[in-house]
Amino acid sequence: MYCAFLFDSEILDPLARGDRRVAFLWQCVRELSEKLQESGGTLQVLHGRAPVEIPKFAHEIGAQAIFCNRDYDPAAIERDAAVALELRRKGIAFHDFKDQVIFERDEVLAKTGRPYSVFTAYKNAWLAKLENSPPTVYLTEKHLSSLAPCAPSPLPSLESLGFESLQPDFPAGMSGAEALFSDFLKRMENYHALRDFPAADGTSRLSPHLRFGTLSIRRMAFAAHHRKGPGAQAFLSELAWRDFYQMILYHHPQLAAGRAYKPEFEHLAFENDPAKFNAWREGRTGYPLVDAAMRQLDRTGYMHNRLRMVTASFLVKDLHVDWRWGERHFAEKLLDFDFASNNGGWQWVASTGCDSQPWFRIFNPVTQSGRFDPKGTFIRRHLPELATCPDKWIHAPWLMPEEARSRIDYPEPIVNHVIARRKTLEIYGHEKER
Repeated sequence: MYCAFLFDSEILDPLARGDRRVAFLWQCVRELSEKLQESGGTLQVLHGRAPVEIPKFAHEIGAQAIFCNRDYDPAAIERDAAVALELRRKGIAFHDFKDQVIFERDEVLAKTGRPYSVFTAYKNAWLAKLENSPPTVYLTEKHLSSLAPCAPSPLPSLESLGFESLQPDFPAGMSGAEALFSDFLKRMENYHALRDFPAADGTSRLSPHLRFGTLSIRRMAFAAHHRKGPGAQAFLSELAWRDFYQMILYHHPQLAAGRAYKPEFEHLAFENDPAKFNAWREGRTGYPLVDAAMRQLDRTGYMHNRLRMVTASFLVKDLHVDWRWGERHFAEKLLDFDFASNNGGWQWVASTGCDSQPWFRIFNPVTQSGRFDPKGTFIRRHLPELATCPDKWIHAPWLMPEEARSRIDYPEPIVNHVIARRKTLEIYGHEKER
């Protein structure tokens, strides 16, 4: 059994040289290579186009079959079909399997046989299926003796791949995933109570490892399923959301082409002011929670899930910028970027997606700030210019007395939320009436 990993040039070439995800992935691949060598095998590291490099490698080693795990992005489905075609031309079989989700494609359907479009109904069916078919943890150790002993291929440097040699801020590889998972197991029982507060250590922080496959989703679901309790149930619900969005993307591939799930909101009359978009992107909107979250994203590649909703809502429904602009920015910055979840989250906030937030419900950034960062701990952590701002005004510093406000170098609000909200209702209401 040969193990191979491909640095896919069609994915990597369009990315910025300082992309954190590539540095994180490189660290993961390096650790995997080292672990396989310790176990008597090797990792053959390839670089290039998948339909070329995979069949070429398979032919060189005299493979009878190639095995991989499925992806549900239309571009990935097309890529894998091209790989399979080239392999068949060489007389080599191609087998793909479910791996990155608990239930895929058509495994959880409504009684009508159609895909669900409402999450709650999907989740209930997902949980029922999970109860009847509990997740199984597959141990790899018993298969290590089947690894083919051969000379390891050298791991290409980040520079040779076209990227800067960065050290990820986030724990990488299987060892990083294991450390985070062990820590989360100690805190899982409080997940439901703390997960919405960005200053608290309340989330799992495992999403990058789910994204890059350094931790099994079955192992996570197995742990939550057997622990029970409100924290474990809330965590299972988040895993169900992830499966839900993968299922939606598989059945609605037009989403990958930038289409709205709800056709009636395909052409909303957004203003799309580049100056406002840049202020949002750089954390200069004058709304502390929004700015703190955006600066955290820019500096670390991470953003708390509650803040993803708050910042996305602010861009679309306060600044009236097309959700696709924000979706692309998150795709460039998020370490855990996954197209299905990112698209699903943005369309949920923008009220254009399946089972999305009603268009007339709009997050108030000040209310959200006071509720989920009541003492301003998170805000001060990422906005040092507000370190001395009194608690009374930390969520709306423009309300401070003029003398005190003049001593703080922080921008005035870029928009008035009340007026912006009214404009949003006009934009969506007009589209609904057409």
